[in-house]
Formats: sequence, C-alpha cells, structure tokens
Amino acid sequence: MPDAGPSFTIKLAQTEDELRAAQRLRYDVFVRELGGGGEMVDHDAGLERDKFDPYFDHMLAIDDLTGEVVGVYRLLPGERAVELGQFYSEDEYDLTVLKQSGRKLLELGRSCVHRDYRGGTAMYHLWNGLAAYVNERDIEVLFGVASFHGTDVQELAQPLSMLHHNHLAPPDLRVRAQPEVFESMDLVAPADLDRRAAMVQVPALIKAYLRLGGFVGEGAFIDHSFNTTDVCLILDTARMNERQKRIYGGA
Repeated sequence: MPDAGPSFTIKLAQTEDELRAAQRLRYDVFVRELGGGGEMVDHDAGLERDKFDPYFDHMLAIDDLTGEVVGVYRLLPGERAVELGQFYSEDEYDLTVLKQSGRKLLELGRSCVHRDYRGGTAMYHLWNGLAAYVNERDIEVLFGVASFHGTDVQELAQPLSMLHHNHLAPPDLRVRAQPEVFESMDLVAPADLDRRAAMVQVPALIKAYLRLGGFVGEGAFIDHSFNTTDVCLILDTARMNERQKRIYGGA
C-alpha cells in the first residue's frame, strides 16, 4: 500500500505514452487479474486495447509521487459516438430509449484502479474529475456496463435479482440487453431476496452508482471474453437529489 495520503493529478490522456499507460493498467486489471481477453489485446506489450480507444477520452489518475498512472476511466460523449457509428455497449444493450431522448449522453467504461490503491482516495479523485467533465459538457445522462466477475448467472442470482427488483430504471431510461444475448436478472422472487448477502456480491463500482441514485437496465450480458457478467448502469443527473449531487461533486 502506498504511503498514507498520496496526492493525485487527474487529467485526460493527451499523448500516445499516456494512452499506453492507461492500456497497461487495464491489462494488469482486466487480463492478468480477471482473466479477460480480446482480439486487440497485446500480450507481448501488456496492453488491453480495442478499436474504440481512439474515439474515447481517457481520464487518468496519476500518483504525484511516482508519476505512475494508477486509475483510469474511459469516456465517450454522445457526439463522438455519432462519429464512430455506435456506443461501445450497443453490442450488448439496445440504447434506443437513450439515443432518442434528445439528452446529452456520456458512456463510461473500463474503469479500474491499481490494486495497491484500492480502498484509498484514487477512485474518489477520479469521480471528482468525472464530475468536472460532466459539468463542463452539460452531460445529462451517464451510462455504461459494469461487471460482476464470472459468467455463472445462478451464482449471481441474489445480486442480479436485487438490482432488478430494487434498482430497475424507469421506462424513459430502461435500456435492455440485446435479444440474442439477453440474460434475465429476475432469478429470485422479491420475498426470497437476502439483500445483505446480495450486496456483499455487488462490486464497489456498482454500489457507488447506486448510492448516487443510479439505475440498471433490464437484462444482463455474459461477456465470455472478459469472464464477466455485465449490467448496464444509468445515472440521470436531473434525478440526483441535492445530497447526492454534493457527494458526486465532492462538496
């Protein structure tokens, strides 16, 4: 663990070296730790990358003491998705309800923190950087897939059902897993839910979105290449209450 109270610089990657540093951290987390893969993953160079990277903004958390990139977030504004022809998560989720809303969208993804910095303030600083990015661009709806480790939905029946019953997005935000890959999250009846046990299985990032008033789309997606079960998280800035806005903005 680094020394107590490290300071961080939050910035968008501006050079190839900075992008490669983000991709190296993603390789360490998603490939080495979680067993993921993908057609553009470079095992020789230790880079986790894909065809979408050139279109995204890559937010970095850099340890001021070491100069090392220790946290990353990948961000795709809606107008950039139009240029690209799709959002990253459209292969998994039907985003029509969001795309036809007329609201300013931001897709989030590939969020990770170096293992030595988890539980510290690196993620907090990344979220503050994200809040500034959102405010500067007047983003109205944030969304993106977040993952449970593993691909056995029965092992995840409690947390997936808890999300479905308690945090399902309202109709105007309710994206849905694409029909050919749809996995039901309605696996345990509400009366049989063990919320405490379910929350133990929910990853920290998903818990953070829920605390901010986030919702989930309908249906999960099993990503065998990344060895994960994905849900789509949606956060509507207009629905966040004042307390949640203060948390989100770091006030």
